[in-house]
Amino acid sequence: MSCPKILIAGTHSGVGKTTVSLALMAAFRARGRRVQPFKAGPDFIDPGHHRLACGRESRNLDGWMLGVELNRKIFREATEDTDIAIIEGMMGLFDGASPVNEQGSTAEIAKQVNASVLLVIDGSAMARSAAAMVSGYANFDPDLRILGVLFNRVRSESHFRLLREAVESALEIPVVGYLQPNEGITISDRHLGLRTALEDEKTTLYETLGRMAQETVNLEVIEELAQTEKRLDSPGVVAQEMPIKPETELIKIGVAYDPAFCFYYQDNLELLNIAGGEIIWFSPMNDPVLPDVDLVYLGGGYPELYAETLEENVGMRNSLRTFADQAGVIYAECGGLMYLTQSIMNFEGRTFEMVGVFHGTVAMNRKSLTLGYRETEITKSCILGDAGTKVRGHEFHYSSFTPNEKMNYACQWSDARSAKQGEDGLLKDNVIALYTHLHFASQPSIPQTLVQAAKGKKALTE
Repeated sequence: MSCPKILIAGTHSGVGKTTVSLALMAAFRARGRRVQPFKAGPDFIDPGHHRLACGRESRNLDGWMLGVELNRKIFREATEDTDIAIIEGMMGLFDGASPVNEQGSTAEIAKQVNASVLLVIDGSAMARSAAAMVSGYANFDPDLRILGVLFNRVRSESHFRLLREAVESALEIPVVGYLQPNEGITISDRHLGLRTALEDEKTTLYETLGRMAQETVNLEVIEELAQTEKRLDSPGVVAQEMPIKPETELIKIGVAYDPAFCFYYQDNLELLNIAGGEIIWFSPMNDPVLPDVDLVYLGGGYPELYAETLEENVGMRNSLRTFADQAGVIYAECGGLMYLTQSIMNFEGRTFEMVGVFHGTVAMNRKSLTLGYRETEITKSCILGDAGTKVRGHEFHYSSFTPNEKMNYACQWSDARSAKQGEDGLLKDNVIALYTHLHFASQPSIPQTLVQAAKGKKALTE
């Protein structure tokens, strides 16, 4: 039997999709449902909140990075033992990698996994215009069905009744309820989005949201809508099949995990495990030295906000530098790249010393946003794979790297329109650092190659 599924879409960014998604996840979990969360798009922060609301790891679904077959495979495998799947959309329903088609959009994900769409509207300053808005979204794409509407930031029952009457008198689309504004449950924002779940690990937040949903949202109707769309058919041949875990000694993979480094795709970690890796968590902020590992994975996050703590942890910085100097295998993304440079200058202009594997400095600038999908091609064979290998990912940061010497790059990248843009992948011995967050499911040979590189280095030292 196919898992019931509902996709929470917004008319635009900032409408409250995360608030609504977390409220519904918590409400259904409180009812005893096994809720599997998903996030449309490349976001890392929302899935952390999903995990705390549902008690299950959230998965990313992305039309551009992964494509229809991988999205369906990820969805189907994650929902095998669940009662309902809740997918949080990104941006506006039809916003994505292109202004003229659905590629990389929430609408594309809804079609790929056959999910019922629940449209979230900020109703705080609306009346009959809400009907016009719903009509526009409902009729824009005849192949996409919006099966319900939920209003956010509505202060009173009387205002909600007005909005519901306006929509339901004009359209055959049910209005399932509303959420009231509540300053006490706001998740703080910053330059890359919401504060992470590691920083705001308050389960009462999700419980409060769940209670709010139970009071003003018709959960029974949502559950009915979640079962409306057709079941997800079994896929054909997947272009990139997941590798089979070898029956050999596991390679110990040290994964940095604390408020400074917490941006990881769950599928990346699991593919490393499937390739023969054993995940060992460590904290560059708090642990005195690097644990006994064969491979280090430094993910993205907020090293600029915790730069003082990272600088003060001299033992960890020295330990990582020694590991790199001894040809240890290190894979770093974005925040991890920043940490491996000589220093980070934060938004306030203060400079903090970092690991120093790559001779150069990083500076933060609120006016210097780098954002977009990336197709990365390996141009120099390295620990990621052979030249010519391609993998997709996403880049999002306010920092820039200035080298102090000639840098060695292993990759070049193109944007979502296939226009070649520049180099990526700082390379030194067995260390590679990219600004792009790669999604390994788009090229599963990469985790295998990383593990094999660590295995080869380990064999040389034994």
